[in-house]
Amino acid sequence: MTDNPLPAAPTHEPKDLRAFLTIWAGQFVSMLGSGLTSFAIGVWIFQKTGQAMPFALTILFGNLPNLLLLPVAGSLADRWNRKALMLLADTGNALVTLALFILLLGGELQTWHIYLLVTVGSVFSAFQEPAYQSSVSLIVPKKELTRANGIAQTAQAVQTILTPLLAGGLFVAIGMRGIVLIDFITYFFGVGALLLVHIPQPQLSAEEKGQKGQLRRDLAFGWTYLRARPGLFALVWYFAMVNFTLNFAAVLTGPLVLSAHPASAFGFVQTMTGAGLLVGGLLVSTWGGPKTKRVSVLLAVISASALGLVIAGLRQPLPFPAAGYFLLMMFIPIGQSISQAIFQTKVAPEAQGRVFGMRALISRSMMPIAFLSSGFLADKLFEPLMQDGGALANTALGMLLGVGAGRGIGLMFVIAGAVCILVSALVALNPHIRNVEEELPDAIGPRP
Repeated sequence: MTDNPLPAAPTHEPKDLRAFLTIWAGQFVSMLGSGLTSFAIGVWIFQKTGQAMPFALTILFGNLPNLLLLPVAGSLADRWNRKALMLLADTGNALVTLALFILLLGGELQTWHIYLLVTVGSVFSAFQEPAYQSSVSLIVPKKELTRANGIAQTAQAVQTILTPLLAGGLFVAIGMRGIVLIDFITYFFGVGALLLVHIPQPQLSAEEKGQKGQLRRDLAFGWTYLRARPGLFALVWYFAMVNFTLNFAAVLTGPLVLSAHPASAFGFVQTMTGAGLLVGGLLVSTWGGPKTKRVSVLLAVISASALGLVIAGLRQPLPFPAAGYFLLMMFIPIGQSISQAIFQTKVAPEAQGRVFGMRALISRSMMPIAFLSSGFLADKLFEPLMQDGGALANTALGMLLGVGAGRGIGLMFVIAGAVCILVSALVALNPHIRNVEEELPDAIGPRP
């Protein structure tokens, strides 16, 4: 296997979005069901334990296996049938949901069951993601990639808005058992949609097919493929920084708002978060994204999103966090859609599973550090600094941000947003990143 494979582009181009939209519709219904169950699990854990730690552990167990397995799943996505992998992942998650329903039905559900089930579900989801993402460039015309990614982001936004509205009423009306049963049924929509469409499978070279120690080589392949393309490699590490700064602050949204406002205000901020996602998803879906200078637009969009963090933390009155989160989330689906389109265009289809798996591992590698450090720093450093009598209370920062509960967290939001904007400006000076579209040939599309 070479470190810099540049296989020939496919000889035909997909004609329309129909196959993608079919899969998207099925996955959207399935996502709604999964969101309902996630909400119900949160309520159940609170009623069962009354503690915050089980929530943190549930998030950890639901994300860490996915992160660690993504490179392996990417390797399998390139070597196995991608449609079969997606069907396997959906079926596995359906069985996890069924197990949860059976435990509820028998009155046997315990907190450790939740940890185990979300861990297994995270494993199946790890195999779904690279198989799906690497299939998009094979079923969507190249010029429509940004639009298709925007449509996918819109589905996530609608789920963010609808899930709390639906789950609250359903939890009262039919309980957790009914919600989990609905979730199980929705998986058949996702599986059914996959069965209806044809997803082409790119061919590996004879050399790659015959290699021994494939998994080890494939793990190295994703890394070396990106290293051989400095612009893409630098972009991935930039995304790692963006994920760290945004999550460093955003994980403290609850304490930021609830320190000065009632729970209803927190709900309003969550609604504005979903509304921002929806507007951004609809915007990029309608617009289709930039056709040229996509990297420059991407950096500008991420900077605008980071500005939302600054606004959210600037002052205590509710319009500030509400407007800040709307701005933050409105630009995220636009940035993600452009980023995904760049990688789908520049990475060969038969390598996308391995490369996208490594990209996800690198870009998300800093998120656990952000989650673990932000709470500690808020409690032990930033909040004391911004209390009455704190070291920063009588400074210009104290006058600008205000003093009291939640203002240290507000300062963390401002710092995180400002750092993200500054780094984005510095990244724009990197010629490999700025000119990646010109330096790298497209890896998909018809032969010239």
